[in-house]
Amino acid sequence: MLTTAMTTRGAVRGQAEGGVVVFRGVPYASCARFSRPEPTTAWEGERDATTDGPIAPQWPSRMDSMLGIHGYHEQSEDCLYLTITTPTVDGPVRPVIVWLHGGGWVSGAGSLKCYGGHRLANEGNVVVVSVNYRLGMLGYLRSPGVSDGNLGLADQLAALRWVRDNVAAFGGDPDAVTVAGQSAGAHSVQCLIGMPESRGLFHRAIIQSSPAGLGLGSARTANRSGARFLALLGASPTTAPLSAVLDAQAEVGRLSGRGFGLGLSTGVTPVPGIPPMPSKALWSAEVTKRAPSLDILMGSTAREAAAFFAQHPNMLRLRRIPVLGPTVAAGIEQAISSVVFTRPIRRLAQRLSRAGARVWAYRIDYAAPATLFGAAHGIELPFLLGADSDWVGAEMLAGADPKDVESLGRRLRAAWLSFIHTGDPNTDGDWSRFTARSPTLRHWDA
Repeated sequence: MLTTAMTTRGAVRGQAEGGVVVFRGVPYASCARFSRPEPTTAWEGERDATTDGPIAPQWPSRMDSMLGIHGYHEQSEDCLYLTITTPTVDGPVRPVIVWLHGGGWVSGAGSLKCYGGHRLANEGNVVVVSVNYRLGMLGYLRSPGVSDGNLGLADQLAALRWVRDNVAAFGGDPDAVTVAGQSAGAHSVQCLIGMPESRGLFHRAIIQSSPAGLGLGSARTANRSGARFLALLGASPTTAPLSAVLDAQAEVGRLSGRGFGLGLSTGVTPVPGIPPMPSKALWSAEVTKRAPSLDILMGSTAREAAAFFAQHPNMLRLRRIPVLGPTVAAGIEQAISSVVFTRPIRRLAQRLSRAGARVWAYRIDYAAPATLFGAAHGIELPFLLGADSDWVGAEMLAGADPKDVESLGRRLRAAWLSFIHTGDPNTDGDWSRFTARSPTLRHWDA
């Protein structure tokens, strides 16, 4: 069954899927290489929105097997598209969740099947909007005369503006928007909550496993990374083929992770002081000003760094050292999890709470019995997004009991949906508000 919705640029035609209506490949902006996003050109008639739009150019991620991702759909620099999942375009308006995917700013896409919003829309009567945005050097290159940088952030801001102007046509309430993200997507949410240009575009935020400990770049480090990229590219950045761009970008990421080879940096990151991202001082002032109007749900997993290190050759060699090897490897993993994820997330929660935000914090402890990864970075995703079939083959779920997956998923989605509707994730009375004096976490296990 086909359903039509009218946007400010023209009509789009989606289709019914599993009890909801899905609009795929809906353009929210357009761009040329290294240019800021611009409004799309209006079209006549109905635009087909039954197939996914292209995703940002990327090489496969080292985390694909852990997540069970096998292959991507079409890639293109023309990648500014949304996937919109709604119970129906008619009737009363519903809360909206805008999803920003992770992937270290170099991989991933909101339109991947594993990020589907069917269960959230069905179980919670919400509209789910997943965003494709520019990645890698095409999204974050900082090189004077070529690109100022932060284009991926500008894309996300453009998507939120599109939601404000158009989501009512899809059954959503533009005044009840929650922006949510995981990993690099969560880090982007942190940028957005202190971005003056995002005022009024959302009032709730979900921050899942932000690598806040990596910090943000600086103009100096971004310029150095950009110069390294251009030297490796060896061609004009405005005309070089995508394969050459991606190869040079990958080498920048490899060099950024030198040393013991455990660096989490991809060589790509947002940079303060470059529009639309304000300076650190202005970001901080904006967060303090806006905090009293924000509801925040945020947290991490018990073994964040295991996603990156459990099968890393250097860590595998270390674990084979008799007696002390496994202990040292576990200590490194725990320390990096703490420095990059856990402690910075806790400090941000305390800062937001002190400034007046209503903060709820959690930790995911669930670990599938036959996986090497444990409760690793990303383990919560199969319980929130996509369908069970979309996560078949995910190594982080090896040996998982389907009954445990179903039970935890229902409870976790109920909490997230309660937060999206009310700003409070309580469905069973087991949550307590996080404050600086009472920094309580809600633990989730099977």
